Amino acid sequence: MTLQNKILPEQRRGKLKQLLDQGHLVRALEAHNGISGIIADTVKVEGQSDETNIVMEFDAIWESSLTDSAGKGHPDIEVISFDSRLHTINEILAVTHKPMIVDGDTGGDPNNFEYMVSKLERVGVSAVIIEDKVFPKRNSLEAGANQTLEDPHLFAQKITRGKAVQMTKEFLIIARLESFIAGMGLNDALKRAEIYLKAGVDGIMVHSKSKDPEEILSFAENYKDLQKRLGIERPLVCVPTTYNRIQEEELKSAGFNVVIYANHLLRSAYKSMIQTAQSILSNQRSLEVDGLCAPVKDIFRAVGFLAVTEKDKQLETNKNIPVIIPAAGDTSSMGSIAADRPLAMLDISGKTLLNRQVKALNVNGLNDITVVTGFASDKMSEEGVRFVHNPDYRQGSEVHSLLCAREKMINGFALLYSDILVEFDVIKKLMERKEDIVLVVDSSIQYHDPLPGKIHDYVISTNRRQKLRRNINFDYQRTIARISKKIDPATATHEFIGLAKFSATGVEQLLQTYEDCAQNFKGGIQEAENMSAFRFTDLIQEMIERGFSVHYLEIHEGWLEVHLPEDIELANQLFPAPKPQQVATS
Repeated sequence: MTLQNKILPEQRRGKLKQLLDQGHLVRALEAHNGISGIIADTVKVEGQSDETNIVMEFDAIWESSLTDSAGKGHPDIEVISFDSRLHTINEILAVTHKPMIVDGDTGGDPNNFEYMVSKLERVGVSAVIIEDKVFPKRNSLEAGANQTLEDPHLFAQKITRGKAVQMTKEFLIIARLESFIAGMGLNDALKRAEIYLKAGVDGIMVHSKSKDPEEILSFAENYKDLQKRLGIERPLVCVPTTYNRIQEEELKSAGFNVVIYANHLLRSAYKSMIQTAQSILSNQRSLEVDGLCAPVKDIFRAVGFLAVTEKDKQLETNKNIPVIIPAAGDTSSMGSIAADRPLAMLDISGKTLLNRQVKALNVNGLNDITVVTGFASDKMSEEGVRFVHNPDYRQGSEVHSLLCAREKMINGFALLYSDILVEFDVIKKLMERKEDIVLVVDSSIQYHDPLPGKIHDYVISTNRRQKLRRNINFDYQRTIARISKKIDPATATHEFIGLAKFSATGVEQLLQTYEDCAQNFKGGIQEAENMSAFRFTDLIQEMIERGFSVHYLEIHEGWLEVHLPEDIELANQLFPAPKPQQVATS
């Protein structure tokens, strides 16, 4: 659900104040971990009233000290550190989008409270409620617990210091009155409310463990008069855990602005878990508890797993990513053997080079193939491919030919140089890689001398092998530190073969780098004298220097570059024409 609830802290923080300013009765539900946060954030009931469609849902999330502590197996006595609480808070924020109100216990001493306010505001929490008890507090609903209240003026100073460190007007500090919990009565509650309001508090929460709502309704009535006398209007909050017969409309009519259901998800989960565990023990199987349990698929759906599998399915269907073959260059390196034909149209044992490339791609399910033509484009042909012409092929490089098929790049693509023959399995391995940018490189360059007349795209890997000890190389560590035609062959670890794959993110990085270079560089860049001579390897090196990760797939065989006349002879040997079948004679 993290990806379904993309919201920044500043977008979330002010939502509670907006609801209050609009006069809404804010209904908040407790959450104590990610899954309960998802429930509080998404659960709704729908129906009709007088033919009007009604949708009821919670407006905010209450991150409870009681349920956070209990969820960790600890009592609610402020024994759980604030950093642990903050971990839970972030866990819930990551999977929700509604405003959050945090139970801040006593807030600690004033110094601790300043840091609490600062951290909560920064992560996007909308409000913190602190109770006027002496640290360490005891839970208000615990029967027989000794409830010691803080001096109201000291508590007011804590509020003032908290307000002083907050950075926005959106964050709210709410004072929780524990007068009824401690048996101090209505007058004490009103006295404390007045002191806290004068100290600048943003709201008042009045707490009670009575099953009768009379005392909190009495406070609400007197609170109206108090606000009029002081000329201050601040929201009033209640937590109807014990006085649970009263309905929200009654609370709203009495003057309450926020209603918090403070611990119900954990309590109901606890009861169901015990029933489930007992049933399994009693029946020695789990069949009988199926009715108590949500289907696994419901959990998958809630936490976003089904969305992940759906994306996986889309990836499966989208394995047919576009392939772009820049084939605009001339064939001057081939001499008379090429005549006026494009390199891709050269014959290899009865089939064109392009036809063999297309077959290798098709075998791997890659059928969306675009060939960018230039030189002798009228002689280019192949079934099942799309041709795009680059009219300025003499003025640019393979990068500029790539950009002629830019619309095919956006969601990810594979690049294949037009003079490369590749075995099916190499393409298969490349398609299986998950990184954003992957280049196929050959490691055998380390073991033989460069061939005369050929220009190699040398590579130096980031993590070189240590020959003196055993190494385990993981795919994510296989990155390129440098790619260039001018690297000393003695220091090169690999050679780029002219085959690569880019995800949508990789394409974004590629285009971002190219466009910045095109706009801001007028002279030489990397090995290019100018942008018209800016090659693919120049672009990749520029990306590496800008901090983008370029991974590699290492091979040592299974490919051939057709660049010189002798390469045709070698290709004919590697891809012999099928022998004609002999006709039997009698």
